[in-house]
Amino acid sequence: MEQSGLKIEQVKPESIALELGLEPGDRVIDINGHTLQDVIDFRFFEADESLTILVQKQSGDKWELDVEKDFDESLGIDFGQGGFGHTRGCANRCLFCFVDQMPPGMRPTLYVKDDDYRLSFWTGNFITLTNLSHNDLHRIAQQRLSPLYISVHTTNPALRERMLGNKRAGMISDQLKYLAKAGIEMHTQVVLCPGLNDEQELERTINDLAGLWPAVSSMAIVPVGLTRFRQGLYPLRPFTRDEETRLVHWVGEKQDEFLTRLGNPFVFASDEFYLSSGQKIPSVERYAGFPQLENGVGLTRLFWDEWEAVMTSLPREAPGLKVTLATGRLGEQVLKPVVDRLNAIKGLEVAIKRVDNRFFGEEITVAGLITGEDLLVQLCPDEIGDLLVIPAVMLKRDSDIFLDGMTLTELREQMKVPVAVAGGPRQLVDVLNSSFSARQDKFVHQ
Repeated sequence: MEQSGLKIEQVKPESIALELGLEPGDRVIDINGHTLQDVIDFRFFEADESLTILVQKQSGDKWELDVEKDFDESLGIDFGQGGFGHTRGCANRCLFCFVDQMPPGMRPTLYVKDDDYRLSFWTGNFITLTNLSHNDLHRIAQQRLSPLYISVHTTNPALRERMLGNKRAGMISDQLKYLAKAGIEMHTQVVLCPGLNDEQELERTINDLAGLWPAVSSMAIVPVGLTRFRQGLYPLRPFTRDEETRLVHWVGEKQDEFLTRLGNPFVFASDEFYLSSGQKIPSVERYAGFPQLENGVGLTRLFWDEWEAVMTSLPREAPGLKVTLATGRLGEQVLKPVVDRLNAIKGLEVAIKRVDNRFFGEEITVAGLITGEDLLVQLCPDEIGDLLVIPAVMLKRDSDIFLDGMTLTELREQMKVPVAVAGGPRQLVDVLNSSFSARQDKFVHQ
C-alpha cells in the first residue's frame, strides 16, 4: 500500500526543519490541513507565515508541529527524486511522435512518454494539455504554476484531434483562454509537418496564439523529426529546401508585423530551418531574450556571440597541435567560422569532421542525436591528430553515455585517441588552452 505524504530525503543544516527534529525518512503529510500531492503543493503551502504541519516519523508516530516564520522562508526540506511521485504519462498517439520512431534496445528512459503539467512548470517540459481535468486547470491557476510550455501544433480542433490521436485535443483553444485569463504565462510550440499543419493552418494557429498575447508570450516552429524506423507509421516527409526558405522568410515577415503590433517578435523558427536552407541567422534582438532555447531556437546565435567574446583568450601561436571537431551536418555550418579563426593560430591545425546519422537515418541532422557507434564507424583514429573534441549534447545530461548506450570511456578506449567534451565556445577554448599547456610542458621536459 502506498504511503501518504512526501518522504524527506534531506534536511538542510541550520534549517527550521532541523530545529523541529525532522529527519530523512520522515514523511510530511499535510500543511494547514492541505494534503500534499507533490513538492509543488509543499512549496506553495510552505510559503505561509503560520504553519501547522502533520509529520509521520519513521517510527510511525505522528507529530503536529506549529511554525511561525517569515513569508516565503524555506523550512529546509528536500524530497529528492520522489518529490513528484508518479509522472503523468502521455495519452496521445501523435502522428509525428519521435518516441514511436525509436529502435528497440535503447536505454529504457528513451521510450518514456511524459505529459505532466507539473514538470512543464518545474523543468520546462512541453505538454499537450490533453490529459488535464478541470481540477488540474484549477490547481494551475490557483497555485500560479507559470510559465508553462505547451505543444499546440495547431489550433484547428479537428486537425489537432487527428494529429494527436486524442479526442480531447480539440479543447486546446478553450484551455489556453482559461490559462490566459488566470494570468499564466505560456510558451508554445508547433512541430511542423508538411501537408498537415503548415501553410493556411499555420497562419490560423499563429493568429489564434498571438490573439492571446501577452499570456502566450512565444511560439516556436520546429521541423518534424523523421528517423528510418517509421515502418507502419503515418507517412510523413521532410521539408524541401525551398519550403524551408519560404518558411524562414514568412517568419521574418511575421516578426516585423508583431514587433510593430506587440513590441515583440513573438514567433521563432528553430535554427534547423535557417541552417538547412542556408539562410542568415537572425541578430540577437530578434530572439527577445531567447525564451525557447530548449527547442533549438537561437542556439547558433548564442554560440557565435559567445565565441566572439571568448576567442580573444586564445594565444596567437600554439605548440604544434592537430585537433578534430566532430559534429552533425548542421553543426558543421555552425563551426565553420570558428574553425577558420582557430586555423589562423600559428602551429594549430583544426578540422571539422561531419558525422552523418546512420543510426537514426540521415534526415536527422542535429549533433545531439549522433550515437557512439556512428562516431566509431565514421572517424578514422589516424586522421584525428592529437585530440578529438565532441559536443556535450551527444551525451546524456550529467553523464558520459551516448544514445546507444556507449560510454565516453568506451569510445576513448576503442578509438585510442584523447577525447574531450565541450558544451560551448567557452569550454572549447578551455579545452584548447589546456591542450596547449600540456603540449608546452611536454616539450619543456623532453
